[in-house]
Amino acid sequence: MMKAIVSLGANLGEREAALNTALRLLDALPATRLLRVSSMYETEAVGVPDSQPDYLNCVAEVESRFSPEMLLGMCLGIETSLGRTRPGEKSPRLIDIDLLLCADESGEMIRHDSWELILPHPRMHERLFVLAPLKELFPDESVFGMDFSVAFSECSGQRIKPL
Repeated sequence: MMKAIVSLGANLGEREAALNTALRLLDALPATRLLRVSSMYETEAVGVPDSQPDYLNCVAEVESRFSPEMLLGMCLGIETSLGRTRPGEKSPRLIDIDLLLCADESGEMIRHDSWELILPHPRMHERLFVLAPLKELFPDESVFGMDFSVAFSECSGQRIKPL
């Protein structure tokens, strides 16, 4: 079975409830199992106007029989079922689920580059809201053979608060 790392975030509505519901729906997907989830972190919105509310974020490790593309499609379906609309790339979100990394059954990182999915996620190394919860789950700062220790230290200026 493939393993995957997903990030979840919300900065509109009942953020914690949205993340918990998304995690339950992720775990309820057929042939997919939620393995572990980081704590939740309150973070500033990165790369968007200052007027956006803070995000609540976490990272989860899942195991699935689906391909990365199919798992991404199911994550997008969860977003839609929770009311996510896409008025713009940097708009506030009721829920956001990103597929960050995947590994095959042998633990080898899956690399993918298509118009719908790039693995590993091309901006994950710039985002403390991804790296801090990832470090919680992988304290040795390596996941699926990808070392993120340098990226973690380079994101130290971003505001983040564990809950």
